[in-house]
Amino acid sequence: MSEPQFTSTASQGAAVEPARLAELVVAFAADKKAIDIVELDLRGVLGYTDFFVVCSGNTDRQTKAIHDGVHQGLKKDHGLLPRRVEGLNEARWILMDYLDVIVHIFTPEARAFYRLEQLWGEAPRRAARA
Repeated sequence: MSEPQFTSTASQGAAVEPARLAELVVAFAADKKAIDIVELDLRGVLGYTDFFVVCSGNTDRQTKAIHDGVHQGLKKDHGLLPRRVEGLNEARWILMDYLDVIVHIFTPEARAFYRLEQLWGEAPRRAARA
């Protein structure tokens, strides 16, 4: 993609550039003590999104807290809502779709089982602060 694409999934939300949105997600997840936060740059690899942010919570309760922190932070500070959320009931793998950024929140066991980062091994990655 030669030109930056802007994401705004809320009707009154301000547009946020995808790389910046990924950084915001990382910060909100870190605020809820997410562990092993990784940002995968999928521009040029996938056509449907630009970034994956992958992180873990130690328990299903913590994965829900990380989801809540990301959801509330982006809604309150930027007027952004996810297009959809999957897996919130079981909370072993929660997916939040912000179109240009997809957030994956795992328990450690689910993350080890699905090995999502290995599936996208060719994508540039950045380990984020936790």
